[in-house]
Amino acid sequence: MATSRTLRRIALVGAVLAVGAALPTSATGLRTHATASVSTVNAPVRDGSPRSAVDRVADFYGAYIDVLYDSGRGRLADSLREHYLTARLRADLARWEKAHHKDGVLRAKGVPAAWKVVYNDSGMGHCWTRVTLTWEDAGNGVHHMRLLVRSDLDTQLISGIQIAS
Repeated sequence: MATSRTLRRIALVGAVLAVGAALPTSATGLRTHATASVSTVNAPVRDGSPRSAVDRVADFYGAYIDVLYDSGRGRLADSLREHYLTARLRADLARWEKAHHKDGVLRAKGVPAAWKVVYNDSGMGHCWTRVTLTWEDAGNGVHHMRLLVRSDLDTQLISGIQIAS
């Protein structure tokens, strides 16, 4: 029986194939990019690789924050945690959240307005990334929280989250 994650992946692949089929074909037989009517000169480039621990952390935080922003903590947020975080980290986060009454992934209450992930260091089978979360408060302006996130290079799973000093 197909899981809901498998069904979502199948739907995503179908959507990508449908878009690719709609693109015009050049004389060489390769698909060409459709011309956009909006200038993309200053558009930020976003790319990634499933083999990059840093990209996986960025993918997780981007998706997790989007889900919290759109619908709050629920099944989808929990599914993202299950997919990207080690079982031990999930258990540690549950204990931390019970004690602090905050989201352990964000180490805060509320949903940040922006996030940024950069490589920090690696060694001993781990990669560390710095995650900067940005909140915009009407009365207090903008403030940031910086996290140090550890990933296991063998599994590419996030195995530790702490506030960066």
